[in-house]
Amino acid sequence: MENSGVCSLAHRVIGNLISLALLRNGKDGGSITGKNLLFVVFLGCMIIGIVLMCLLSKRDEKRDNASTHSSFGAMLKYIVAPLKDRRMILLIPLIAYSGLQQAFVWAVFTKSIVTPVLGISGVGGAMAIYGASDVVCSLVAGRFTSGLHSATFIVSVGAIVQAVVLFWLLLFYSPVEGLLGAAIPLFIGALWGVGDGVLNTQLSALLGLLFEDVKEAAFAQLKVWQSGAIAVIFFLSPSITLQAMLILMAASLVVSFGLFLLLTLVVEKPSSIRA
Repeated sequence: MENSGVCSLAHRVIGNLISLALLRNGKDGGSITGKNLLFVVFLGCMIIGIVLMCLLSKRDEKRDNASTHSSFGAMLKYIVAPLKDRRMILLIPLIAYSGLQQAFVWAVFTKSIVTPVLGISGVGGAMAIYGASDVVCSLVAGRFTSGLHSATFIVSVGAIVQAVVLFWLLLFYSPVEGLLGAAIPLFIGALWGVGDGVLNTQLSALLGLLFEDVKEAAFAQLKVWQSGAIAVIFFLSPSITLQAMLILMAASLVVSFGLFLLLTLVVEKPSSIRA
């Protein structure tokens, strides 16, 4: 968990602080030189990362050869095996929502809430606060996760926090000038990071608890449904209004959280019968 927190700190906080520093001049995002410098810095970091990955990774040639000759059909069957379990079917909506809410903060929050108030140059600062909140909440939630009951409680807290944000944005939010107006997007980002940190840790914990025999396949499902949901938001965001997106997010949260609570009942019922 500590290693995961360090990695999250690096890409969620430090990267956004670099953006804030390089684009700080002007509300419209700074000069062309600043943007070009930002691209060069990020490209350099990517190249260094690729080189380090190649140099530090250890390859097992025998294992690689064995995996190459393994049956693709058997691998595919193993990956889709969790879909036959009703627990996975009930958990998939929450997995998909975790992708939706990540894409929402990247594509919609930055464009429709942060930029009109703070400008492009303020996006890095807002996202750095979001990332810091995300990392801290991930570490804290991970410390307190010990089983299904604790995971259910922590997910409930995160869902309530994000529900409050969504309904407040939907019903009451309007851009405000001055110091208060500048602080509101930062506060929203911090709250949203709480929910994302909860989902990041608890979904991983739940998959480990519920699918001990097929962990790799279960985590593959996590990435598939998260990635698909992220793609949906990026596809829809240019075409629909902020209000429509908030309604979509709120409906997705209510449905996914309701099915998650049903999942806890399904899991608890056999254990209570055995007792």
